Amino acid sequence: MTDQAALQAALLAAAFKSELAASRRLARRSGMGETEALQATLSLRAGVAGLDQLLRERAADRLRSEQALEARRALAAAAQARRRPGAAATGWRAWFDGSARPNPGRCTLGAVLEGPGGVHVELSRDIGHGDSSEAEYQALIAVLEAAVAHGAVGLAIHGDSQVVIDDVNAPDFAGSPALQAWRGRARALLARLPGATLRWIPRHKNGRADALSQRAAIHATEEESHARTEA
Repeated sequence: MTDQAALQAALLAAAFKSELAASRRLARRSGMGETEALQATLSLRAGVAGLDQLLRERAADRLRSEQALEARRALAAAAQARRRPGAAATGWRAWFDGSARPNPGRCTLGAVLEGPGGVHVELSRDIGHGDSSEAEYQALIAVLEAAVAHGAVGLAIHGDSQVVIDDVNAPDFAGSPALQAWRGRARALLARLPGATLRWIPRHKNGRADALSQRAAIHATEEESHARTEA
């Protein structure tokens, strides 16, 4: 592909319908070629940030949208499979929980992954400072990473954070801007887990993950206390 053809493809991929229409009008009025007119239209839209920055941002947006669509399709396929008569359970299950004390404050996570053949993974970590939604997202991401590493198929994931579960499943325009980076990571991992489903459960049914998160908090507090004693 020539440089001109590559530029044209990048411009066409980045442009919204309204911008394509505006560039066509510009081409008719000015006698510009279509690519030149589209480049001028998008450069004007980019403003001081510049055309290259606009193209990069929109390419990143497209990638996130494609990942989200792939994740939603996987979730929908898994839901449909569960509704089929005789659909067999895979045996892969996961639970996650994250907390911040205070909120925002010290964050910890807990998660459990279980699978066929006696697979049993427990995660309990201090993850620094943040708010409760960030902690919940990091807990989800941690257990998804473990599931990918173990090649889980048909994984049923359970968590008690309605905020995070709704955010993962929401269309891009409806998701929380503050959680966008976490949402992208979670969706990318979900896309690598065929048949994965994400389901909200009440807190009292998420006891094991919660206990692991609490354990991490206690351990972090003990380490801090020990460090102050030795200082």
